[in-house]
Amino acid sequence: MRLIRPMLATAADRIPPGMAYEPKWDGWRCVTVVSGGVVSLWSRRGTELTGDFPELVAAAQVLLPDDCIVDGEIVMITNGRLEYSLLARRHGAGPRAAQLARELPVTYVLFDVLEVGDRDLRTEPQRVRRQVLEDLLDDVVPPFLLTPTTDDLATAEQWFAQFERFGLDGIVAKPPGQPYLEGARSLVKVKHHRTADVVVGGFRLDRNATPGRPTLGSLLLGAFTDGEIPRLHLLGVSSGFPQAQRVALGQMLGDLELTDDHPAHAQHPWHPSQGRWTRVPDGVVRWTRTADRAHLIDPLLVCEVTYDALHPDPAGVRFRSNAGFVRWRIDKDPLQCRLADLLAEQGLDSPNPAPLGDELTQWLHR
Repeated sequence: MRLIRPMLATAADRIPPGMAYEPKWDGWRCVTVVSGGVVSLWSRRGTELTGDFPELVAAAQVLLPDDCIVDGEIVMITNGRLEYSLLARRHGAGPRAAQLARELPVTYVLFDVLEVGDRDLRTEPQRVRRQVLEDLLDDVVPPFLLTPTTDDLATAEQWFAQFERFGLDGIVAKPPGQPYLEGARSLVKVKHHRTADVVVGGFRLDRNATPGRPTLGSLLLGAFTDGEIPRLHLLGVSSGFPQAQRVALGQMLGDLELTDDHPAHAQHPWHPSQGRWTRVPDGVVRWTRTADRAHLIDPLLVCEVTYDALHPDPAGVRFRSNAGFVRWRIDKDPLQCRLADLLAEQGLDSPNPAPLGDELTQWLHR
């Protein structure tokens, strides 16, 4: 089978007018091919996912016709939200794939069709492919879903704001007259981006750093929990600085580093002696490679970063991906950087989040 290269999107700051609009799902892109009665699932980069998702293979054998190619996103729906972080447990499970399919079932949200029978739809405009997909999935049932679509800009903007709390990643805008252009960034994506003031509690060096040239690898970012004794919760990292800035930051932070024999080292909120009541960096005391070591600093600094979303993990929450450094906030006390404020911004502060089984599922099944 020839590898299908999914059509991709270019980022924009605003939702453009005159398009067809769909939610941007936070999951794994997946092209499903049914040929000769055999189902195969392929990632955006051409990695085969067939063995990881037996529930989707079984559903495709029932719900899709033979000689068919569809495009969509594999998502995890649990605890009232789309949970991207749980998807990682489904990849490469090998003999445990069937068990995980029962314990952590996924949903396949379909949004395009490339081929049905002997009809190659890649040259057809998007509006035609959408109608074919709707006809194909007229009786669709879980774990398959058909993504909603609208040509109304105001509705798309409402979706962008309304369903952010459920973990939707933004909006994808598609030119309605456009064919399926494999591998081309011919769509437009508008994602949620936020800024936050966070604590810089330490850093890691670049793997090529030397004692004479302590080049920065990443900043270690956190926020304080509430309580009688605030704990510094690790949120993630900021990296990707230009070379000259990495050299300057490595030198600046190196001057603030608490060495192991410094009297204040054991008082740092990320030192193991302070307990493990919250998420902290690995490698503060033990590490396998020098570049993996978390170097702690004093005083704690504050910086402003951009980030896309917070995601749960076994130790709490973290940034969905690396944060982008904006500026230093020398005017702000580190204790003002509160984890509770970040959680409230994304609606994650409620012990009983709005159930996905109600509002969002009704919207999906309209």
